[in-house]
Amino acid sequence: MPEGSWFCNDCRASKKPHYKDVLWVKVGRYRWWPAEVTLPKNVPENIMRMRHDVGEFPVHFFGSKDYLWTYQARVFPYMEGDANNKDKMGKGADAIYKKALHEAAARFQELQAEKEMRQLQEDRRNDKKPPPYRHIKVNRPIGKVQIITADLSEIPRCNCKAADESPCGLDSECINRMLMYECHPQVCPAGERCQNQCFTKRQYTPVEIFRTLARGWGLRSITDIKKGEFVNEYVGEVIDEEECRARIRHAQENDICNFYMLTLDKDRIIDAGPKGNQARFMNHSCQPNCETQKWTVNGDTRVGLFALVDIPAGVELTFNYNLECLGNGKTVCKCGAPNCSGFLGDRPKNQPSSEDKNRKFKRKIPVKKKSKLEVQREREDECFSCGDGGQIVSCKKPGCPKVYHADCLNLSKRPAGRWECPWHQCDVCGGEAASFCEMCPSSFCPQHREGMLFISKLDGRLSCSEHDPCGPDPLEPGEIREYVPPPGQAPPKPMGVLPQLPPHRRALPSPPL
Repeated sequence: MPEGSWFCNDCRASKKPHYKDVLWVKVGRYRWWPAEVTLPKNVPENIMRMRHDVGEFPVHFFGSKDYLWTYQARVFPYMEGDANNKDKMGKGADAIYKKALHEAAARFQELQAEKEMRQLQEDRRNDKKPPPYRHIKVNRPIGKVQIITADLSEIPRCNCKAADESPCGLDSECINRMLMYECHPQVCPAGERCQNQCFTKRQYTPVEIFRTLARGWGLRSITDIKKGEFVNEYVGEVIDEEECRARIRHAQENDICNFYMLTLDKDRIIDAGPKGNQARFMNHSCQPNCETQKWTVNGDTRVGLFALVDIPAGVELTFNYNLECLGNGKTVCKCGAPNCSGFLGDRPKNQPSSEDKNRKFKRKIPVKKKSKLEVQREREDECFSCGDGGQIVSCKKPGCPKVYHADCLNLSKRPAGRWECPWHQCDVCGGEAASFCEMCPSSFCPQHREGMLFISKLDGRLSCSEHDPCGPDPLEPGEIREYVPPPGQAPPKPMGVLPQLPPHRRALPSPPL
């Protein structure tokens, strides 16, 4: 605990709640509830006449539509990721609270869009051009870093011919293209007709830099781009790890938040911040339409951006940064993709593509409904008698998933042929069983099951007297029976049933206002 007077970061920075801010508000012993700081003109007169102290402000609760005067110590800001927090939507949440969470999320997004639009208009007035950088066409080595140049004898030669319809093209069988080697103009048999020299000839797709709504400057295509086409090369200064650390340290000391570094290999990094080309403006997305590929060009490694899907003209170009976040600091992701992870560096959520959805849908149509025996689990992993694993014997009766240890069945060796477990034989007469205990191999035929099996009070399963501490007597219709443990013994916890919260900890529908 801190010694003496302690102030949180918001108070230290004199940060106060503002009108139209969405907050979490604490009232008494109730759960935190989302609310909005209300403008005085929108507060009802009876609420304005309520007694309140200096520094208190009115909030309007979502869901319940109630008002309350509160103060800064009883609130904290609603954050970007709160809309996706499934923990707040647990089984204890009632309908009013769930409605409040949905309304708060929608209102927060609406206010964020208004704020971003105002910021965009302000940026467009004050900032007509992107921040300055020096445009370069090829990578520039810095310090001791070297650019590798291969001898012509070391460059691989493909089997394409100049007479081919599309020599070394996207749809060709060029071995160099498959291995991500760019053909050399003096080595390739296709000569000037070779279509695998995008890096050397700088065959970039026409693009334009534009101002996005919430992510600064971005890059978009001017023409349609086909899947697999070369879009651009990521160009910048090639630095080593020591220089990279120095530049990151300088950025942190000077509050520089934008980084343009991309790993080239284990010893080199491309920094497109001070010098680069248009590819430096391409934003991140958890569901990108482009990807980075490392190609070998004239003996050295180069990074290219290629289209993952067909991209229409005017669509923003994005790729996944695969950012490595060090420490506890995380940057909020604003890509807006359906599978957005929420933060840069986190793995995107699993989101099946439209092709996968269609494939699953088509596969479901001709398939008939499975019988109950087919739906059941094929085999269990633990002995049904003792509950342990190990060398087990499986029942061969169709649909039965039970397995046993040979010792638990008093067998000296594994049974051969179509062996059926004791679960299917009456414990009294050995005939075909009709009722089974769900906790052990005990089973009985219709003539001997009376008084032997009953519905357990603890978990609702059909069980024998040995597996229900409530006793062997079956429940009468409408009877409610409580289990009374012996002295000094704690009552067992029921399986599969959640304990009820005491009255003072249960979910409440709304704050007492």
